[in-house]
Amino acid sequence: MKKSNNLTSLSQLLDSEVGVKGTTERELFETEYQTFKIAVLLQEARQKKGLTQEQLANLVGTNKSYISKLEKNLKDIRFSTLQKIIHEGLGGELEISIKF
Repeated sequence: MKKSNNLTSLSQLLDSEVGVKGTTERELFETEYQTFKIAVLLQEARQKKGLTQEQLANLVGTNKSYISKLEKNLKDIRFSTLQKIIHEGLGGELEISIKF
């Protein structure tokens, strides 16, 4: 099988399209990507538990619109609210790590 020299790694693609690590553009992209991941993880966890957005909202004392906005990454979430959604609404635990 012939190897292709045209392959680009994800890091190389990000470097060329967004900017190299350390640039303002890349840092903004990385931050936005992390919040996007939280939104996707919340939606996947809710669906895995078999809950609608409205059911989850009722469990944590908010409304369906708020949960929807979180899952669409349209609204910032407070850490305490995230903990409440995960613990009280989804019956899970929030794990946090710091990487350098």
